Amino acid sequence: MQWKKLCKKTLFPPVWLMLILTVISAVALIFIFVKGLEESPLAYAVYVIAFYTLSVICVFFSMVLPKHYKVIKQKIYDNPIGHRYMTDVAFRTHISLYTSLIVNLLYAAINIVSFLLYRSVWFIVLSFYYVILAVMRFLLVRYVRRVNIGENRLGELKRAILCSSILLSLNFVLTGAVLMILYQNKGYNYHGMLIYIIAGYTFYITTHAIIDLVKYRKHGSPVMTTAKVIALSAALVSILNLETAMFSQFGADMSPEDQRLMITLTGAGVSIIVVTMSIYMIIKSAKEIKTLENNEYGKQRAERHL
Repeated sequence: MQWKKLCKKTLFPPVWLMLILTVISAVALIFIFVKGLEESPLAYAVYVIAFYTLSVICVFFSMVLPKHYKVIKQKIYDNPIGHRYMTDVAFRTHISLYTSLIVNLLYAAINIVSFLLYRSVWFIVLSFYYVILAVMRFLLVRYVRRVNIGENRLGELKRAILCSSILLSLNFVLTGAVLMILYQNKGYNYHGMLIYIIAGYTFYITTHAIIDLVKYRKHGSPVMTTAKVIALSAALVSILNLETAMFSQFGADMSPEDQRLMITLTGAGVSIIVVTMSIYMIIKSAKEIKTLENNEYGKQRAERHL
């Protein structure tokens, strides 16, 4: 019985102790990374404390969140806006498009300001990339403001072709970014814990984009599918950016030639996926438009004969 009590106290320490350990772990990790003490005995002691703290937090959330999940979910459904967001796929798509448009414009603005401060063409390339994403999302937002999703199949297909064609141009920006990474040693460089936060966020948006693309295809809306294709394309490019940051932070033991090879392969893979999705959307939408127009033409001929 004593070991059970000890295990319980170890896995469920007081809240005040967890707050202290969280602050100590965060500050100590930042200090170690900033000072370059990753291999010191102090670092290993901090790693153990940080691992224990993270494990306890995960156990706490795994025990607490399921109990409150139903309560939180019910409160969301009790709210009119929350209920609509959870049950109306079209409304959820509207919110997602507006949010992603604002984020893209914010990223573009940040990179333009960075260019003015550091005078690096790298930031212009990145800002142009985010501007293209913003243009595509603006076109979708403008469309769904005028026409509800599902009301005009032909209009959605034409919008899908337009956005997919613009998405193809993103490949040129991506190629320029990869060339700058390879030959001008450009790329992202995150210090300390920030790189782990960025890595977690990048894997989250990539996983979320893939799941959404598969999930929203069953609704059969070209606008929804196009929005998710754009989100996945953006997430894939974020993986390339994360790779450059990882090499900058942890690539000291890898030769520059191997780093260039990995970046080239990743860039080529991302480019192939983006181009393939774009061409597939264009061909599929064009075929369906032709079928709809032929059916409409057939109906008109039949009405004239009556």
